Amino acid sequence: MKYLHTMVRVRDLDASLDFYVNKLGLVENNRFDNAGGRFTLVFLCAPEDAGRAKEDRAPMVELTYNWDAEDYGGARNFGHLAYEVDDIYAVCQRLKDGGVTINRPPRDGHMAFVRSPDNISIELLQKDGSLAPAEPWTSMPNVGAW
Repeated sequence: MKYLHTMVRVRDLDASLDFYVNKLGLVENNRFDNAGGRFTLVFLCAPEDAGRAKEDRAPMVELTYNWDAEDYGGARNFGHLAYEVDDIYAVCQRLKDGGVTINRPPRDGHMAFVRSPDNISIELLQKDGSLAPAEPWTSMPNVGAW
C-alpha cells in the first residue's frame, strides 16, 4: 500500500488555486475536466515532490470542483493537510502578506496553522526541528479554529 492523494472538495476553484498555488506554493501536476460528470479535478503537489508526483502520481492533494453549486459545510471534520517547509517564518509572512489569516502562529518556530478558502486546515511544520522564537510570531495570539 502507498499513499496517493487527499481529496478536498472546493466551492470556488479560482480562489482555491490562488490559495494553494499562489500563496501556499504548491504546483499543479495534473488537471481533468469531466463535462459528463460536471466536475474538475486538479492535482497539486509540493515543489519538492513534483518528480515523485509525475512518476508515481503521489503524494498529492486533489481539489475536486463540482460545477453545480453545493454547500460542503465547515469541513471541520476533515482534519488537516500537513506540509514541511524550509522556513516557517518566511512562509507565514508570505501567506500573511497574501491576506491569509494565520490561525495558529509559529510561536515555537516549529508549527503553524492556516485555512484554505474552504476552511480546510493546513499545518505547516518547520523542516529539521524548530527555528529560534522570533517576533512578531511569538506575540501573536491564536485566531479562530484550525
